[in-house]
Amino acid sequence: MRRYQSYLNGQWMDGTGTETNLYNAITGELIGETSSAGFDYKSAIEYATKTGGRALRKMTFQERGRMIKALALFLMEKKAYYYEVSVWTGATKVDSWIDIEGGIGNLFANASLRRQFPDLPYYVDGVAAPLSKNGTFIGHHIMVPKEGVAIHINAFNFPIWGMLEKIAVNLMAGVPAIVKPSEFTCFLTEVMVRDIIDSKILPEGALQLVCGLGRGILDHVSSQDVVTFTGSAATGKKLKSLPQIVEESVSFNLEADSLNATVLGKKAVPGTIEFDLFIKETVKEITVKAGQKCTAVRRIFVPEDLIDEVQKGITARLATTVIGDPSAEGVRMGSLATMTQVERVRENVNLLAASQQIVFGNANEVEVVGADAKKGAFFSPILFRNDDPFNKTDVHDIEAFGPVSTIMPYKEIEDAIELAKMGKGSLVSSIVTPSDQEAKEFVIGAASMHGRILVLNEQCAKESTGHGSPMPLLTHGGPGRAGGGEEMGGKRGVMHYLQRTAIQGHPTTITQITEQFQVGAEMPEANPHVFRKHFEEIVVGETVFTHKHTVTDADIVNFANVSGDNFYAHMDETSLEGTIFEGRVAHGYFILSKAAGLFVDPKKGPVLLNYGIDEARFTKPVYPGATIGVRFTAKEKIDQEKKSEDDIAKGIVKFLVDCYDETGETVALATILTMVRKLDQSK
Repeated sequence: MRRYQSYLNGQWMDGTGTETNLYNAITGELIGETSSAGFDYKSAIEYATKTGGRALRKMTFQERGRMIKALALFLMEKKAYYYEVSVWTGATKVDSWIDIEGGIGNLFANASLRRQFPDLPYYVDGVAAPLSKNGTFIGHHIMVPKEGVAIHINAFNFPIWGMLEKIAVNLMAGVPAIVKPSEFTCFLTEVMVRDIIDSKILPEGALQLVCGLGRGILDHVSSQDVVTFTGSAATGKKLKSLPQIVEESVSFNLEADSLNATVLGKKAVPGTIEFDLFIKETVKEITVKAGQKCTAVRRIFVPEDLIDEVQKGITARLATTVIGDPSAEGVRMGSLATMTQVERVRENVNLLAASQQIVFGNANEVEVVGADAKKGAFFSPILFRNDDPFNKTDVHDIEAFGPVSTIMPYKEIEDAIELAKMGKGSLVSSIVTPSDQEAKEFVIGAASMHGRILVLNEQCAKESTGHGSPMPLLTHGGPGRAGGGEEMGGKRGVMHYLQRTAIQGHPTTITQITEQFQVGAEMPEANPHVFRKHFEEIVVGETVFTHKHTVTDADIVNFANVSGDNFYAHMDETSLEGTIFEGRVAHGYFILSKAAGLFVDPKKGPVLLNYGIDEARFTKPVYPGATIGVRFTAKEKIDQEKKSEDDIAKGIVKFLVDCYDETGETVALATILTMVRKLDQSK
């Protein structure tokens, strides 16, 4: 029997006594014990902030992203052992894949977000706000890492995914974490954290682990900390209302289990692909992870004239689902995580049975393969039927956190919307229908009470990730019963760990702070030309002032011939009555093309290529006879990592292209992206 430890203050340690015995959910065998009693959480928080946080805050978003990617690659190499241990939680291979590789996938997804952030330790948010008549006083927003720690209190059902989907985000933001997994399945989390610590990919103090009950873990949090909780709404609300959380105004994200619904659209009749999809996906959501998912389907709404046929289809599939030891051939559903969960699910099934009928399964008996049903934490899939869901409402209030769901009829799609809302807030709902109009009606009607809605049909079925799978680049959370929180969501998720601060000052000062050129700032003339400089040598704000060009009728005609753009405003002066134009006008794209001819230094140099234009705007008509010039300003620099030893060391430089006429007024604006060679090819 093994003692599972915690990692705090830079060392592995045991708590006093034994708080929790740990069991194999399949065999019932005792596999270990753990305790967190007696830990000094105040010192752990200080260690995270002063050691891990300080190191992370010095790193840029690019460096943090590369660090997270390296960690993901490292864990993928180690995954075989995680699968072996995951079986002890009652998980099948598919269940483990969701937990292990789904969690590592979160690391990869968040690492890729670095491309949306600057090569700075902080983020410049949005665009500048003009605050004065003459442009000498502007405002902006920056977002800096919070100088605290993220404390993640996770549920028992996803020991790895629950940790990785959260730390991927706080690490990207530059904030350290203390992870407290469920004491019942912490053995799997501990195995992975040992590998992470041994890898030394993360700075020391960036990740700490508490195995055990974790009592007192929130006693010393402050306003700079972030607490996330995944689990029951009752426990989450208790933690959220702790005096320390309230008094310190601590950011608290609650993700609670919810009564998620799936809807069969009225157009998805028997014989359609969508009808068969609905049966298949519903059964999958009932049986995957033995129904122990915060996103699992609890309520099934179908048109009243199809309820018998849907019930027949679901029960037929459930009857062929083999339950037992995941290592046994043919097993498709494992056990619940603990015997405690078996008793909790059975208790709630009995409560639900008071107002609705069980049409499949037995809460007291289950047939298993390769295991002893009495020793393992096995539970039969249960399908209820409720023919009066508007009046028999226990189903909208009671959740059995296992392979338990209820099928219910509805008359019209608006009834399905109302029934879905009766869950009082859900993480996810889904509708299966071939009708986009029916899908639109449901989505718009139900969205206010759901964090995510899946629309499933034949067209997306092959690539759909399914009802129960939150995605790293989309928000996860929901209103009301679901906790009212929000996590993940790509870039949005990172923002939860950053402090947004408004800054005000002269454009030159704001340019220095943000390291992004602000209009109105000083523009020292580049010498030599910026295209003669390597990435490291370019200074944000330095500007090339080009020669000028007078636009002619011939320019317009020639550009029309080359481009094929013969739009009347450029080519037919007789058609301009009732338009904003005073005469034939130069093509906007000609102005940008001519601007490139003015600002480009054509000789071979450090600039490797121009690979895009962002935010192009044509702000004033240019007529023949107008004289244009360009202010070409280094706007922002973003570092890039080498993909291999043979790769060219380079970075991205964004340049502001400001085309102006003889009056000095801007006629066109654009940002071009250039790839520029580094002077130091070793980086």
